[in-house]
Amino acid sequence: MKKPTAGILIFLLISFLVWWSDGARSSNKIEWQSYSAGMARGKFEKKKIFLHFYADWCASCKVMDKNTFNDSGVIASLNENFIPVKVDVDKETETSAVYSIRAIPDTWFIAENGDPIGHRAGYIPPDELKVILKMILDETTGP
Repeated sequence: MKKPTAGILIFLLISFLVWWSDGARSSNKIEWQSYSAGMARGKFEKKKIFLHFYADWCASCKVMDKNTFNDSGVIASLNENFIPVKVDVDKETETSAVYSIRAIPDTWFIAENGDPIGHRAGYIPPDELKVILKMILDETTGP
C-alpha cells in the first residue's frame, strides 16, 4: 500500500479548511433553500418548512431581511429546527398561486408531511417571529 503524498495531504487539508470555514459562516445567515429542494429536504429530514414569500421591490420584505432575518436567534432557530425556503413571487408565480399569495411578505409554516400549519402575512419583527417559531415547535414536541 502506498503512503499518501504531501500533495494529497495538502489538498485534503485545504478542502477541510474550506468546508469548515463555509460551515462557520453559514451559522451567521439563514441557509435558504429553493422551493422544490426545500420541500423535498423537509420530507426527507422530517422537518418543518419555513416558507417565506417576497419580492425584490417590496419595502417590507427588505426590512424583514435586514432586521428579522439578521437576528441571531431567528437564524439559529430557522437553521436548526426548520428548512428555510424563500420564494420570489415574481419569478415563481405557480408556487405563489398554490398558496394564494395576495400580499407580501407572506410567511407560511408547513408540517413535515407538507400540510400547512398556518401563515402570517406582513412584516414580522424578530422577537415576534421567535415566539411564533417556538410555539410551532412546542406544539409538536411539547413544552
